[in-house]
Amino acid sequence: MSADTKQLLEDALALPAVERAALAEGLLASLDRPDPRIGVLWAKEAADRLAAFEAGEMEAIPADEVFAEFEEL
Repeated sequence: MSADTKQLLEDALALPAVERAALAEGLLASLDRPDPRIGVLWAKEAADRLAAFEAGEMEAIPADEVFAEFEEL
């Protein structure tokens, strides 16, 4: 944790409980915003996997087999 972050935390802890709660809510909500780069990366991954499958470099596994394996866990 950087010195600036430690100072921010110390300042936040000095706030009244209602303001700390609002600050915490805002910080947590900011984590729910997806990074737009992730969608681009997943699209590339999907295209790469499809290309590998079509080239015979990757086999498909039937969904019922995959789900059955997870149910065994």
